[in-house]
Amino acid sequence: MRKIDKLVLNAFWGPFVLTFLIVIFIFLLRLVLFYFADLFGKDLGATVYVELFFYFSLITVPLAMPLSILLSSLMTFGKLGENFELTALKSAGISIFRIFRPIFVTTVLISIFMFWFVNVALPWANLKGWSLLYDIKTTKTTLNIKEGIFYNDLPGYSIKVAKKFPDNKTLKSLIIYDHTGNDGNRHVTVADSAQMYTILDRKYLIFELFNGKDYIEDADRGPGNDLSELAIHSFKRSKIVMSLSGFDLQKTEENQFAHHQIMRNNNQLADDADSLSRNISNMKKGFSLASSVYYVYFRKPVGASLRSMNHNTKWIGPKIAEKTKNSKDYRPMEELAKQEVQNLIAFGQTNEVNLAERVTELKKTDLEWHHKFTNSLAVLVMFLIGAPLGAIIKKGGFGIPVVVAVSFFILMYILTQQGDKMAKEGKVLVEIGAWISNGILALIGAYFLNIALKDSRLFESDFYKILWDRIKSYWENRRNKISSKA
Repeated sequence: MRKIDKLVLNAFWGPFVLTFLIVIFIFLLRLVLFYFADLFGKDLGATVYVELFFYFSLITVPLAMPLSILLSSLMTFGKLGENFELTALKSAGISIFRIFRPIFVTTVLISIFMFWFVNVALPWANLKGWSLLYDIKTTKTTLNIKEGIFYNDLPGYSIKVAKKFPDNKTLKSLIIYDHTGNDGNRHVTVADSAQMYTILDRKYLIFELFNGKDYIEDADRGPGNDLSELAIHSFKRSKIVMSLSGFDLQKTEENQFAHHQIMRNNNQLADDADSLSRNISNMKKGFSLASSVYYVYFRKPVGASLRSMNHNTKWIGPKIAEKTKNSKDYRPMEELAKQEVQNLIAFGQTNEVNLAERVTELKKTDLEWHHKFTNSLAVLVMFLIGAPLGAIIKKGGFGIPVVVAVSFFILMYILTQQGDKMAKEGKVLVEIGAWISNGILALIGAYFLNIALKDSRLFESDFYKILWDRIKSYWENRRNKISSKA
């Protein structure tokens, strides 16, 4: 029996590793294409990009692992069926469950590992990866001065160049506005030509100017001085040193991102859900108490009101009669009532929005808590589909198995997204929305397993030909019976 395990596992590991690496590469390629403009052209060095791709390789594992298990198990048993090895094992009296067992045990171990991964490693990778991506996106692009356009990315300076030579160093007809003093355009430098280069490991940018003038407007002159007073300095050679610190990668505090659901483990998510539940409960109670100020006549019980007046209510009747004589006195009372109603509506709408935000946040937190389990069990569900389906199809390689695997992966993704969407909108319970994908796919896998146990030829063309002939024969017999009775 150990030979069977060795045979099946040898057929499984190759496609699994290859598929896993290909899927990771595809998701990384998607990341690069989506954030291409934000990632490149910033001269950050290879180390930063290697670190980013490492983090996002870990982030894509929960998506890559189920697809890899599905495709590799489908290819494994499809190849065994195509080479009649599966048929030989069955004819030797070995059950399909025994043939599935080595990969099933492997999948269970991978599923246990996946639970640890999504609960411990994935939050860490999400925190590191998304914070690093944010830092890269907010980093300025590499110094790129273009001809005839004012360049304003250097803090405190605005630069315009008439001509830039192919060596990217020699410049012609240069204008530099110095805004470092935050006093407007009081300092302008004009040069016939210049050399541009960096020093101290690209920390500073040097403009070496030739044949130019400095125009400096006097900022300290009094109101009686000539408003046109201007200092002009001519030079044959001058240097301007500018800091390039604004182009460096600035590390953001990771604590700013640490409270997002995808960056929390199960215990932290459970604590967050408890805190949000208490917050929602307190908001509801607070709303009930705070809204009482808009119901003046409900603020004190009738009995207490009568006792406060010592049961002396004879003044009420004459007061009402007096007010009814002059209808204009009712107008302010009506306006006051309308104003109170409008205030109450605005108060209720504000609290409704705040409460809805808290409820949505609670649903997202609960969904992420459930997904720690659904992501790990999705591996088993995909094996439950891939293994019997491969035994039914009996096709190996990257042809039909890839099409089938991608189809079921897309179905899983759509069901997961729709389940989450309905749960967040309150159309279904959070538990149903989180588990609907695994539930439906598990039923499909159980159906395929039942077909595989019966040696069904569901995916063979002659199966449908025979089925069509039977249906055709049935209707012909039925029509003949009806004709004979007539």
